[in-house]
Amino acid sequence: MAIAVGMIETLGFPAVVEAADAMVKAARVTLVGYEKIGSGRVTVIVRGDVSEVQASVAAGVDNVKRVSGGQVLSTHIIARPHENLEYVLPIRYTDEVEQFRDSVSGRAIHAGPYTRP
Repeated sequence: MAIAVGMIETLGFPAVVEAADAMVKAARVTLVGYEKIGSGRVTVIVRGDVSEVQASVAAGVDNVKRVSGGQVLSTHIIARPHENLEYVLPIRYTDEVEQFRDSVSGRAIHAGPYTRP
């Protein structure tokens, strides 16, 4: 299984919370963190199988529109990131999120794009 990293950068914290919620509900991904960039920019980061990350990012982008004033500033997916990135950038699985990684890998595929099993 090829692991990918997916990122959505939004304007405003409520928009990134909405994006993150939609992302973990839409696909089998693990939310590994977020970064406050400054000037209201916030980036949410997920990891998982390449196709799951693609579905997750698409769902996150769609749901940011639900937030009044929410904007998607940028998105990006990196398939098979180099292991050196994990030691420098905040994209690795931490102890705090490891339990969610385990539950994602064993989770059954759910019926709809925004429902939890």
